[in-house]
Amino acid sequence: MSVKEGQCLWSPTEEFVASSNMTSLMSWLKQQGIASCDDYSALWQWSVAEPEDFWAALWRYFEVISDTPYQQVMSSREMRPGVTWFTGSKVNFAEHILRHKGDHPAISAMSESDSLSVLSWNELHEQVRRVATALRSLGIEPGDKVSAVLPNRTETVVAMLATISVGAVWSNAAPEFGTQAILDRLGQVSPKLVLFCDGYTFNGSRFDRTQVLSDLLAKLPSVEQLVRLDVLGDCPAFNTKLPVQTWPTLLSTEDPGVEGFKFERVGARHPLWFVFSSGTTGLPKAIAHSHTGVLIEMLKFMSLHMNLKPGDNSFFYTTTGWVMFNLLVGMMLSGAGIILYDGSPVYPSTDTLWRLAEESDATHFGASPTYVQLMEANHIVPKDHFALTRLSTVLVGGSPSMPSTFDWFYQNVKSDMWVTSQSGGTEIASAFVAATPTQPVYAAEIQARALGMSVKSVDDHQRECIDQVGELICDLPFPSMPLYFLNDEDGERYQKSYFEDIAGVWRHGDFIKINGRGGCYIYGRSDATLNRFGVRIGTAEIYRTVEAVAGVADSLIVCVETENGGFYMPLFVALEPGVELDDSLRNTIKSELKMQCSPRHVPDEIVVVAEVPYTLTGKKLEVPVRKLLKGAKAAEVASAGSMKNPDSLNFYIDFAIERLAKTV
Repeated sequence: MSVKEGQCLWSPTEEFVASSNMTSLMSWLKQQGIASCDDYSALWQWSVAEPEDFWAALWRYFEVISDTPYQQVMSSREMRPGVTWFTGSKVNFAEHILRHKGDHPAISAMSESDSLSVLSWNELHEQVRRVATALRSLGIEPGDKVSAVLPNRTETVVAMLATISVGAVWSNAAPEFGTQAILDRLGQVSPKLVLFCDGYTFNGSRFDRTQVLSDLLAKLPSVEQLVRLDVLGDCPAFNTKLPVQTWPTLLSTEDPGVEGFKFERVGARHPLWFVFSSGTTGLPKAIAHSHTGVLIEMLKFMSLHMNLKPGDNSFFYTTTGWVMFNLLVGMMLSGAGIILYDGSPVYPSTDTLWRLAEESDATHFGASPTYVQLMEANHIVPKDHFALTRLSTVLVGGSPSMPSTFDWFYQNVKSDMWVTSQSGGTEIASAFVAATPTQPVYAAEIQARALGMSVKSVDDHQRECIDQVGELICDLPFPSMPLYFLNDEDGERYQKSYFEDIAGVWRHGDFIKINGRGGCYIYGRSDATLNRFGVRIGTAEIYRTVEAVAGVADSLIVCVETENGGFYMPLFVALEPGVELDDSLRNTIKSELKMQCSPRHVPDEIVVVAEVPYTLTGKKLEVPVRKLLKGAKAAEVASAGSMKNPDSLNFYIDFAIERLAKTV
């Protein structure tokens, strides 16, 4: 019998609940006379009713290291950009990761071409000190920008922590991105120093990126220093006149030792990193977060919601171009080690990641619902082939889960296991709705609203609703809100992205249902941002590439979640007069998207249209077309009076009807 949404699949034992970090916090709050909360629901209610007391308590509980005491927890309760957290404090994010020490694993890493290697906490400390000292000798100062085009390897984590240690601002783009996609990101940052790899491997193939990165350097005039990491090892030199350091050279810098090394502690509005979340127009949003905000938010999330502890080993499959890489590094704040994998998740065999979980002694395993579908299609049953003795927790993330997604883990991995999910975004470097180790697991249900996150579901009239699908909003500031967007001096883009539609709240662009017990269901995007295989893609990136192809006059793309938990992403193209969509043009479009953007940007289908529908103000009607493909009626999605070319929508109405008829 198929599992139904909301069906109870697992309940924590008394021992599991008692030993959890969440229970530890509640006991501490009571002992300190701060708050008396006997269950998660009461704890969450207190956290959003008294946010100053809640966040101040976490600052004490996690023993945050600051040069100076803070004067104010939050500068305002009004939900808007610009709220400052822990004003007057001076902290360093990397220092809080590196206060954990010992000979046990900090980073376990494997790639398609390399077997598992382990770096201890003490070894990580030494490498970070050496590289940070080298960066300082190269002239990197607090506030300078350091960018990387590196794969998911130990060296990338070391480079990231070293950069943050000296107060410089980190940003990363994945090496599989095309030249334009990397330039769209790093071009906004204007880095002073860049770390490049010579190439990468994926699915058994080697990709030399030296020419691509040489071309990129010519378009990044801000770069003064270059560091090269050889992954392939036999690629030509970069074509540049810039001084080039090698990674081994940085690592050979004399270690100043624990006493001789100083972390650069910075103020409440000092940027930690830039992460990139694509919008529907223009370049990807380059989002700045603060050391202080991300530190306290991730301490909360990783320790309390993920229940990570020293000695744990946590894995999540990701690329370095996604904020999940930053979150994976953030897991180390709890004292847990992390597990990295560089390459295809199904190479050299479909069960590669389960072999990695066994060899690395994983306690936490993370992947997307799409990965579960792949396991099902290939009849992979990990419990029959791998000794996953310490595995206690599964994190399903990146896109909405189906009931069958949760059930697959219980049937095929372990019957007694905490299967969790969460939903948030790049822009908050965390989650709005999350797991809690003190409550049961229900199929497809995210267990709770995260602590300190005043999340609600509202209908079209902005009225809060329970047990019905509405817009996800948050009406209380939280520490990891963006400081600002790059190239958004007046804050207009930041304001429009989250605060324009509903005054006084953060509108995230997700559909959510919150039930009577506080459980949450995410039903996909309510805006035009694409979400495919767990990675958000901006339509603007696709339009720039597609509309540069000879013969293409205009285009429109949407992505919808399908009933089986998958995705359908059609690309509609209007062609120049006399041009036909033959195999050659179709392959050119796909090839350009793959090379200039990434394989995830390649659509499932290319469809010829006479016109792309526009509003009177010149905006493409992506959201209405997406709603049509999800079954909405034409009258509900667009007003003819607001359209520049209302008759153009007729094609999409008919197309949606035909597609929906085929899937019934």
